[in-house]
Amino acid sequence: MSGLSPAEPYSAGFCEREYNARATVPEHKDFLVRWASRSAMARERLSCYPDLAYGTGEKHTVDLFPCTDSRGLLVFIHGGYWRSLDKSDFSFVAEPFVAHGIAVAAVNYSLCPAVTIASIVDECAKAFAWIDKATDRFGLADKPIVIAGHSAGGHLAAMLHTMDWDKRGVNVARIKGTTAISGLYDLEPLLNTSMNGDIRLERTQLGQISPIHLSARLQKPLLPFSGSLESSEFQRQSRLLHAAWPALCRAPVNLPGCHHFSVVDHFADPGGIAFRATLALFG
Repeated sequence: MSGLSPAEPYSAGFCEREYNARATVPEHKDFLVRWASRSAMARERLSCYPDLAYGTGEKHTVDLFPCTDSRGLLVFIHGGYWRSLDKSDFSFVAEPFVAHGIAVAAVNYSLCPAVTIASIVDECAKAFAWIDKATDRFGLADKPIVIAGHSAGGHLAAMLHTMDWDKRGVNVARIKGTTAISGLYDLEPLLNTSMNGDIRLERTQLGQISPIHLSARLQKPLLPFSGSLESSEFQRQSRLLHAAWPALCRAPVNLPGCHHFSVVDHFADPGGIAFRATLALFG
């Protein structure tokens, strides 16, 4: 489907079928197990400053993977429908970037239903503001920053474009762009999914936490990717963001042969389209 309207109305059956990513990939548990194993090995091989606190909450932490003579910093925000997974599940993403001279900061945040999505957005903004200032002590002063996120992390990465960074004292000149992988930018369809039992979305919240309804204050390039094997709705979400923010959001790219989980492996593959495009943002 090529348009911006959904293939059919937002019925509960349609939304569940299109947005329950784990149900559409029966082998998703294999990916989660493999990611955890690869991440454990990455933390053994790489230099790492774990659980750096950007706030007072248990999940208000960042893992920083530095590298010698770094030429930039990637800030990675994990997915999990705002209700599951952890930064430590994605340490493997750091390895190929560190090998290419890019340090990586993996952000953690509180999870639904203990908090709301709006609270998570604010936490990620606080984490980014902390990273902007704290990285000076890790040899990253004034180094360019690129943001990246997968799934819910793609949504959170896009939401960082809506922040008033001047009020938060962030040096926006450092920010070179964002890679959003299989992100969600119009949250309305999630009202009619089983996931909403945890994320507790209400219709009155949509205008404040759906990027397509907000203005992008951060006018830096945003690269939206999705997998060619993902549902039509996940692919449509990227088109919606491109239509809402045409001045900064590039035309969406479908990664060949990738579904909602294998897109992360593609992102961490130095030969992959998304990896190369992200690296190019650093200049």
